[in-house]
Amino acid sequence: MNEAARALLLRLEHLRTSVAALVEARSADDPTAQDPLRGLYVSAETAARLASGPAPAPPAETEPFTPAPGDRLTALARGFGLGPLDELLLVAALAPDVDRRFEPLYGYLNDDVGRRRASVALALELAGTGPHDPEARGRFHPAAPLITGGLVALEDEDRPLPGRALRVPERVVSHLLGDDTLDGRLTDAHIELLKPVGAAPAEGLAARIALAPPPLAVHLRERRAGSGADAVSAALRGAGRTVLRHRPEQADRAAARALLREARLRGAGTAVVVELPSEPGPLIRELTEPSGVTVVFTGTDPYDPTWAPGAALLALEDTTAETDPLTAWHEELPGYEGDLAEAVGPYRLGAGQVRRAARGALALAGFEGTPVGLGHVQTSARQLSAPLLDRHARRVRPAVGFADLVLPEEPLGMLRELAGRARHRDRVLGEWRLRTGGGRGRGVVALFAGDSGTGKTLAAEVVAGELGLDLYVVDLSSVVDKYVGETEKNLEKIFVEADRTDSVLLFDEADAVFGKRSEVKSSHDRYANLESAYLLQRLEAFDGIAVLTTNLRANIDEAFTRRLDLVVDFPFPDVELRALLWRACLAGVPQEDGLDAALDACAKEFELAGGAIRSAAVTAGYLAAGRGAGVSAEDVRVGARREYVKSGRLVPGTGLAWSP
Repeated sequence: MNEAARALLLRLEHLRTSVAALVEARSADDPTAQDPLRGLYVSAETAARLASGPAPAPPAETEPFTPAPGDRLTALARGFGLGPLDELLLVAALAPDVDRRFEPLYGYLNDDVGRRRASVALALELAGTGPHDPEARGRFHPAAPLITGGLVALEDEDRPLPGRALRVPERVVSHLLGDDTLDGRLTDAHIELLKPVGAAPAEGLAARIALAPPPLAVHLRERRAGSGADAVSAALRGAGRTVLRHRPEQADRAAARALLREARLRGAGTAVVVELPSEPGPLIRELTEPSGVTVVFTGTDPYDPTWAPGAALLALEDTTAETDPLTAWHEELPGYEGDLAEAVGPYRLGAGQVRRAARGALALAGFEGTPVGLGHVQTSARQLSAPLLDRHARRVRPAVGFADLVLPEEPLGMLRELAGRARHRDRVLGEWRLRTGGGRGRGVVALFAGDSGTGKTLAAEVVAGELGLDLYVVDLSSVVDKYVGETEKNLEKIFVEADRTDSVLLFDEADAVFGKRSEVKSSHDRYANLESAYLLQRLEAFDGIAVLTTNLRANIDEAFTRRLDLVVDFPFPDVELRALLWRACLAGVPQEDGLDAALDACAKEFELAGGAIRSAAVTAGYLAAGRGAGVSAEDVRVGARREYVKSGRLVPGTGLAWSP
């Protein structure tokens, strides 16, 4: 038996003396004390005695109890602001939960064998007072420490206060007995217990919060969801403090009360870190009650004073995004072979997220039985991003690379530069401070301009694949709305989620929303210009990676182009590039003799863009598969002619002869 349990049993032994004295006093003047059915019914004799008897005298005071070593109730009373009377009432209420011999005794004293818990009146009598004392009754007021702290619950709401039964939650009983296991109901409510690690916290805002003495209530606005919570949790644990981290899906006041009680049970060194859900007001109000605990709320939304008008909350901006997570990657993956900085550059993860991603990469590599490589790191890091973009965007898992692109050297070089900008933006824009002030973000935005079929969308997928990110193609039909202001709201949802996650955002046919502003001649023009103005401001503060594509670069407003990091022109392929495109599209299919020379001739005769060449190659493949043979020169020529017909162009003459 541990010291805490032994100390609590000593308190119950002291309580048993008071119970015995009260039983003896009741038995002495109760003529029905020996009635075997006492407590099951009220006899006429008992009713007459109750009606004519004098008012109950206050019970004799018992000797004060001296706490034994290991007594947790003393520390609990200090943490919850309990007085000596509160302590006695709490012990009286929990006695049946620890020693079942109190149940029949309480049934006798309650004059009801079925009521085997202490009532308010009985607990007050055992504490040396009674329900006639206003101050004593006040210990069960809704604002009293026993009730607000969640230490005692009043049952039987339909009864008068003196007759209501008292129940102590099992978590409080187990704590007083020395059990520090987290309540299973808290685990179900997405509450995690993080024990201290004992290392000194690093410099910065998170460290200052960790070292500030409780009580403290902070709202920390994050640049990226989870980054501030990770940093503060790590700093608190490094300062030797226990952390209770709460990730609620929605505000649950019952779970919040249980969480706060758990923190107070564990002592003033325990801190609570809560990632705020939508509509967090009830949660904040519940957790900012005077409690002597450090509570840190984190979220990407700015603090709204209407959430908790009476709360003394310190609102701070998170700066943890400026720290370099590469050190954490090296600590977690010391055996990584290759350039780790190059591998993890596109991901904007906090220290806690880095640790989870590294563990996932190690587990994936162990499952495959290979050393940790680039693919393991990228797969694990990508899984930590759970963007809610599916309503307005279509996700594409990149399946192509630079080897699949057939472009001139200049646009290829600019695409590689775009990937490099995404990898090194934190160093260049943050550490070197080359984009500061004015609320500017650290996003990378590029415009791909060129005729239809020249490879703009494919290039965006290649860049995403090079960075190890998912590509999200924005569905403009679900974004543009005829009602004023709705288009901006839809775009804001997309930008917010893209800011929070690691992905590449593609606005295909971007001139539909990024077009030039016009002279205001009607209300329609005015609202269209408002939409463009919103986009100009939003691109300035964007933190993600976005690619805009357009067939007509001249349609894009010049104010947008100034905010772009790169403008990549995709030229219409010349004869040499068209021949390379034909060969690249047909590289994996069976071919008949002489096809290679025919492709050169076809490239000269048919002026097709890369997308059209790919469609023609697919047509040729189907024709060959239908014959059960390899792709022939005639198959390719038929495919090319059909692309001309589809586009309404004049098909070249049929006098070209191909020699096998």
